[in-house]
Amino acid sequence: MAIAREITDEKRHGQHYTPAELAQFLAAKAFGNLVDGRSQLTIVDPACGDGELLIAAAEAATTAGYTDGITLIGFDIDEDAVAVAKARIADAGLDAEITLGDFLVHQRSMPSNSVDLIITNPPYVRTQHLGQDVARLLAAEFGLTGRVDLTHPFVAVAARLLRSDGVLGLLCSNRVLTTLAGENVRRAFMRDELRVRQLYDLGDTKLFKASVLPAVIVASKSGPTDKPARFVSAYERPAVEGATTQPLFTALDGSEFSTALHNGKQYEIKVGTLVPPADTKTPWRLSAPDSDRWMEELERGTWKVFGDIAKIRVGIKTTADKVFLGENWDDAAPEVEDELLLPLITQNNITPWRIAEHLQMKVLYPYDLTSAKRRALDLETWPGTKAYLTSHEEQLRGRKYVIEGGREWWEIWVPQKPSLWASPKIVFPDISEFPRFALDTTGAVVNGNCYWISMDDIADEDLVYLMLAVANSSLGLRFYDEACGNKLYSGKRRWITQYVKRMPLPDPSTAESQRVVSLARSLASEGEVSRALVSNLDQAVEDAFIASASVNQSPVGDDLPTTLF
Repeated sequence: MAIAREITDEKRHGQHYTPAELAQFLAAKAFGNLVDGRSQLTIVDPACGDGELLIAAAEAATTAGYTDGITLIGFDIDEDAVAVAKARIADAGLDAEITLGDFLVHQRSMPSNSVDLIITNPPYVRTQHLGQDVARLLAAEFGLTGRVDLTHPFVAVAARLLRSDGVLGLLCSNRVLTTLAGENVRRAFMRDELRVRQLYDLGDTKLFKASVLPAVIVASKSGPTDKPARFVSAYERPAVEGATTQPLFTALDGSEFSTALHNGKQYEIKVGTLVPPADTKTPWRLSAPDSDRWMEELERGTWKVFGDIAKIRVGIKTTADKVFLGENWDDAAPEVEDELLLPLITQNNITPWRIAEHLQMKVLYPYDLTSAKRRALDLETWPGTKAYLTSHEEQLRGRKYVIEGGREWWEIWVPQKPSLWASPKIVFPDISEFPRFALDTTGAVVNGNCYWISMDDIADEDLVYLMLAVANSSLGLRFYDEACGNKLYSGKRRWITQYVKRMPLPDPSTAESQRVVSLARSLASEGEVSRALVSNLDQAVEDAFIASASVNQSPVGDDLPTTLF
């Protein structure tokens, strides 16, 4: 099967052509890791787009002293892009072999260990856009598991094609560094074939016109195995008047923390090293002496983590929100029964500690609320709801995956556990600049842009308040940034299961932890959330971990169900 024929349209949407300055940066870093002494140089861009990376690589090769014997090879499945690339490369006075075709097909006929440099910005095309057949093909051919996007096979192929001293210069989404979806890529780099030499998380620098948060990874197949990779990150920070700043790409080359200025905004530049974790599921984090010491101290005071205490669930997903969700159900026609309209918590209803008093949004929830498992109601006993859903039957039947999953065509795709909604629960939004963990006691349903933890899963009510306190604290926020680090634009963070389940908890038996619980109960109850109370809680959380460290004298890992690393 030719993969290109299956994904041409999706690739056009997934491809964001590389800006010239970023292409030059990537090429320079790649050549900085290329061993000298070769007379011939073969450079390949598997998804060459408009040719920018090949041009940048050729310029870097000339700067490095390779004036003769350079072979440029590019592939792309977009006919227009290939035409542009050929014209631009010719205008630059270069020769190149640009093929209109699918690299993942053509690479099968390319000899192993034949390429000096692969420089590429693979199109970010997610599994659901590839289709099941193509996704299965990629998984089978390249040994991939879970979610697959085109970055994964491109890296797998690079390991085969590169010479023993070859280099990969990869520009990709920074999700590769921190999410479960990037596990296949991290696994490839943890193998012996590719060793990460330099890593740049370019965060929200807005180097692309599209909403892409990029990362640069430079890896080689040879070189020292005991030298950690350089790791640099760049994220927007509040502007400080009079701050000493540098141009972004100059700051990225620095050896110390600094502030960069780019497009009128200030960015915090952190410099450290990459110490890959032992497993591929754990995010890659920037290691620096102060951060490492703090994390080690925190681990000594960690009793358990959130994932040990309870299951973290995502809210409901209807995949037809306009049918099931609304604020003005009195205007619905046909009219549905009030008993099936339940209050809905969305990300707009959540503040630290509390849920908004009045929930305007309601969800039509056609399930038995006494059932622990999903049990759809008999619509014959709810004629108004039946008529309403029937009026949207064409749209709802269009969700073929619901029917193929053995469900009624009118069901919600992910209704979660109906009987648990009535119990108290911790709720928090998927995306938020700062932690917003709240206690809900209203029995409301939680929307799919939020997550929730049922108190029914937790043996001790005090643990609920201890979890709330740690999650909302300054310590919890720092832990997120140090251990997870998945930021979006404008300082927004992703509070998803894989990160929240790693949040640490101190030993609840200490007097310091009991003080934390008492303060958390006050903050979660009615009344003003004062700055003084929040400040007291922050200090109490720190004290609780210090006290917990003195209680937990066992070697790291002996008694901890889950470690932080």
